[in-house]
Amino acid sequence: MKMFDVYSVYDLSIVGGRGSWVWDESGQRYLDMYGGHAVISVGHSQRDYVEAVERQLEQLGFYSNSVIISGQAAFAEALGEVSGLGSEDFSGSSEAGEWQLFMCNSGAEANENALKLASFHTGRRKIVSVRGAFHGRTSLAVAATDNPSIVAPVNECNNVIFSELNDVAALERVFAEQGSEVAAVIVEAIQGVAGIRVASDEFLRAVRRLCTAHNAVWIADEIQCGCGRTGRYFATQHADIQADIYTMAKGIGNGFPMGALAIAPFFEPRKGMLGTTFGGNQLASAAGTAVARVMLRDRLIENAAQVGEYLMTELRKVQGISEIRGRGLMIGLELAPEFEGVARRLLFEQKMFVGTAQGGRVIRLLPALNITQEEAFEAVERIRKVLC
Repeated sequence: MKMFDVYSVYDLSIVGGRGSWVWDESGQRYLDMYGGHAVISVGHSQRDYVEAVERQLEQLGFYSNSVIISGQAAFAEALGEVSGLGSEDFSGSSEAGEWQLFMCNSGAEANENALKLASFHTGRRKIVSVRGAFHGRTSLAVAATDNPSIVAPVNECNNVIFSELNDVAALERVFAEQGSEVAAVIVEAIQGVAGIRVASDEFLRAVRRLCTAHNAVWIADEIQCGCGRTGRYFATQHADIQADIYTMAKGIGNGFPMGALAIAPFFEPRKGMLGTTFGGNQLASAAGTAVARVMLRDRLIENAAQVGEYLMTELRKVQGISEIRGRGLMIGLELAPEFEGVARRLLFEQKMFVGTAQGGRVIRLLPALNITQEEAFEAVERIRKVLC
């Protein structure tokens, strides 16, 4: 049997990693400024994380959600503490009661369940998404994704309305025309796949205002832009407002495949409403709890803000970059038109991993949240060598 050939891959195999560095089979070391699509949050092979997963695996690797999994409560507590969700000082918090957690396996599954939950709650079927959105590849998540090339005929539906990012007037028109049918608005506070496109505070506040006025649910897709990456736990927090559901994945497991929904207190669960075989298993709970505790102890959200600001300040001095976008350690570099193949050159000439968007015209930097200023300086120098 051979692999189903759907990935464009570089001709190298990464076999090890530590912190912000990885190495290949020959022992060549690379600076990882991409973290495997923003997945590596507390660093490759972080010791506390590894030990927590090893301890759990030695005790019990898996049993299903048909029994109490005590690790889920530990993860919920750690997540609440690191995010501030539900605390009195959480930005814009007005809901009485305790936030709720549902654990699953991936970002797509988190969004799929969030959209389904919003429809259950409101009894409506329309979803508002925005241009440039990427919410996953499962049925409803991909329908809400602005990329027709990955939407199969079976995924096509008439229930998703696309509005323009940062166009408040356009969003207001959608609600004026169809507000009574809208179950949810789903928005990334920073669009990663689209090239680090930042939703303005004004736009996010309009989403909150319109959802409240029309009894719709606001789903904040924090799968790539969350988990402390922008200098706040949720990128939405920069606008000093609160969503109704936060979807999470990627960084919350530091490489262990897991997703989650933080669900506002006013949603009422019923047995069988949502479900998963593997979501919230013992290993996932241990991994997620370890990540949250390391982030708290090592103040990685503050580090993301500080090192991210340093990175953007230094990158603004580099010729060949026409625009720098983002917050914290979620940074997009729009390159001047004459530069092509920069990501490949950075990898094979400068031994540094970066991401791309918009056909390579945008370089995405999504390093581990514990990256040091010295490593950030090294990244800037490697980029400078290729562009200057």
